[in-house]
Amino acid sequence: MRRSALAAGTALVAALSVGCTAEPVTTPEPTTSASQPAKISFLAYGAQPEVAAYRDMVASYMKDNPGVVVTLTEVASPDDVLDRLRKGPVPDVFLMSRRDLGEVVDAGLNQHIDELLDSRGIDFSDFFKRESVRAFAHNDTLECMPYGTSPMVIYYNTNLVDFEEMAEAELDVPLDEGGQPTHSSWTFEQFAEAAKFGSRRGAKGVYIEPSLLGLAPFLYSGGGQLFDDEKDPKSLELSSGATLESLSTSLELLRQTDFTPTPRQLRRQPALDQFKDGKLAMIAGFRTLVPELRKTPGLSFDVMPMPSLGQDRTVGDVSGLCISSTAVNTSAAADFVVHAIGKDAVSDVARAGYLVPANNQVAESDAFEQKDRMPKSAYVFNRSVRDIVTPPLIDSYPTLEAAVHDAVYQLFYNRVIDIEELTKTIDELSKAVLAPEPTETPSPSGSPSASATAGG
Repeated sequence: MRRSALAAGTALVAALSVGCTAEPVTTPEPTTSASQPAKISFLAYGAQPEVAAYRDMVASYMKDNPGVVVTLTEVASPDDVLDRLRKGPVPDVFLMSRRDLGEVVDAGLNQHIDELLDSRGIDFSDFFKRESVRAFAHNDTLECMPYGTSPMVIYYNTNLVDFEEMAEAELDVPLDEGGQPTHSSWTFEQFAEAAKFGSRRGAKGVYIEPSLLGLAPFLYSGGGQLFDDEKDPKSLELSSGATLESLSTSLELLRQTDFTPTPRQLRRQPALDQFKDGKLAMIAGFRTLVPELRKTPGLSFDVMPMPSLGQDRTVGDVSGLCISSTAVNTSAAADFVVHAIGKDAVSDVARAGYLVPANNQVAESDAFEQKDRMPKSAYVFNRSVRDIVTPPLIDSYPTLEAAVHDAVYQLFYNRVIDIEELTKTIDELSKAVLAPEPTETPSPSGSPSASATAGG
């Protein structure tokens, strides 16, 4: 049974804080022999501009450390990383999504990284986002070093949703103590008001993906839970208590075709393309959307946190650097990770626009905030990190999403629904992934024997 990542992470952060200095992260001298160059294989993913920054980082490291040779393998997505890890061989250092941590740990593909980095002077307490450290914690150890931690936020077209104009019309908008529109937080009611305001001839107000990921921030914000147990889930919990209430409230807006794109409209043009063309006022997404939106001629956009149904909550796209359990030179691999998470190296990657750095020094610098570029309120990403709910470690989130997809889709788009029965169906479908029934396999003697399939 896996222990709660949040509980383990809290203990881990406290433990790692003891004895840490307040000095910034620095790259140590490599602990390899000058007579025998150390070879490190590094697997990273991202869009081409982001991967180009990784190339520059590797080249810079080898220039400063001529006794080390780093071979970079580039792939496009976290799915591609997981595919490479499954097929092998496992690279010495690899960048991966936290959603795949359960499978990686269960397969023994990585080694604990906390002591390796602690011995190299890494200060976990002040220089890295605690939420991201907790996300990669398991059984009081740090499995991988957090690298990026992007919260889901709401992107909005500033020409369709103008908060100052809404305030002048005495509509319900988020205001600060001085009565000016603010981006610090907003209620679900204010979010719904913005969706209605942004809806007009040729444009709809909002799109939320019909998936567990899309619904999760709303469920958590209303005091609900996605899973029946945040440590060792056996089922989803959409049909009970506060979760069902939060879902019902959210769907009152998200099912209204006056304010949301219909399936037919989405088949003709995906939601993101509608947003880029000025046909959609708001869309939920992560930091990775920023470079693409910046390239769109005539599009003016900004970001808001996910709306609150009582508590500020969201979900996150969290990545981390891991060291292989079969690394030929663990010491050299750890030295490289220290360089990769340092201020200069992360700043170069952050400038590409895709990354929300786990390194606080970079996240609070212009390398990330880029105040002369959209989105103007980039600080919303940093502020929303603290609201990320870290899900339990399960073997395959994509498999879980696929198992319940049709039923979740019906919540959004069926003309008439029985929400209680449909959520019970979703919960029941999830059990096949989270708590599969034992299967019978032939014993050596030919008689059947029970064998449990791997679950969450």
